Amino acid sequence: MPAYRFVALDAAGAEQRGVLEADSARGARGMLRARSLVPLEVDAIVGEQAAAGSQRWRRRVLRAQELTLLTRQIASLLVSGLPLERALSALADDADRAEIRDLLSDIRSEVSGGHSLASALARHPREFSPIYRALVTAGEDSGNLGQVLASLADYLETSQELRGKLLQAMAYPTIVVLVAIAVVMLLLTYVVPQVVGVFQGAHQKLPTLTIALIALSDFLRAWGWLIALLLAGGAVVAHQALKLPGPRRAVDAFWLRMPQLGRLVRGLNTARFASTLAILSGAGVPILRALQAANETLSNTVLKADAEEALALVREGSGLAAALGLHRRFPPVLVTFVRLGEQTGQLPAMLERAATQHAEEVQRRAFTLVTILEPLLILGMGGMVMLIVLAVMLPIIQINNLVH
Repeated sequence: MPAYRFVALDAAGAEQRGVLEADSARGARGMLRARSLVPLEVDAIVGEQAAAGSQRWRRRVLRAQELTLLTRQIASLLVSGLPLERALSALADDADRAEIRDLLSDIRSEVSGGHSLASALARHPREFSPIYRALVTAGEDSGNLGQVLASLADYLETSQELRGKLLQAMAYPTIVVLVAIAVVMLLLTYVVPQVVGVFQGAHQKLPTLTIALIALSDFLRAWGWLIALLLAGGAVVAHQALKLPGPRRAVDAFWLRMPQLGRLVRGLNTARFASTLAILSGAGVPILRALQAANETLSNTVLKADAEEALALVREGSGLAAALGLHRRFPPVLVTFVRLGEQTGQLPAMLERAATQHAEEVQRRAFTLVTILEPLLILGMGGMVMLIVLAVMLPIIQINNLVH
């Protein structure tokens, strides 16, 4: 059904803006009049903005920082006692960009029509992830939507801070690798053929290293485009293969077995899992529903399977700590904190402490890996350049020896 953006006046003469679905513009005006509104403008919205299924084909409206700020604002207004519909209306009026204003107007229209906030957010899957919607659903079911949204805003801020630190830590090694590849390719495909060609014309017996370098240079110049295509095709095939359950589980299990990276992956997933579980259990959500929502935050399929098995065991009456520690894949620290929380009745606080500790551990391990990786990359780049320089200099040294 087409969607229309409208501007109308209510009985008090105040201007109302929003989005509604109707068969035609005339039908939209009729719906507005049925709401005791006087339509001023009724404009059709382009189809891809109206249909939720087509959200993936356009860019996101909300950036990460804007989503966090919006969540914080809605939470503050709800905690202050403002009804959800009025809170959305106020935020829509104060929005800086028209795209955000239209998004909030559409959500407000859905809520005004009797839909839950979670179902209204589901119309915009690119803006609000399944985890976000699951937490909102849990907050609405528990009656503590404001508290859940406030905790969710804290969670988003912490996640963005952690992601930013990880990206900052990996930026330098990534730049070094890219520069190294570019320099080596430039030397092999452009510089080396011009320099070494002089020695080939002199009918001089070249060193083995120089001959190997010439062969590699010729191969890259002749088949470099094919190698690039094969690498791109392999990346596409690998990306599609990882969408299948079998290959994805095998790769995730491999990451967990890696000595250092495995601990990093395990810690990152554990921090998200524990933080989400702390938010929901602290808001009074039943432990089974909280576990079900927290399981969706796990990106590693092996850990997710363990969490789903733990959910089944808790449903049968087992303790959460015993269920999570069954396969020993979740860190012992998490299991210990959960057991303490169950014994003392302070499970949300203990889960939050576990999430904080694992987030700090992830940062520490990431910076440790980068500290080790940086000199190794520099040494590797220097070694490759040294081999190329030696391959070029050895024939020159031979000529000098023959002259003397």
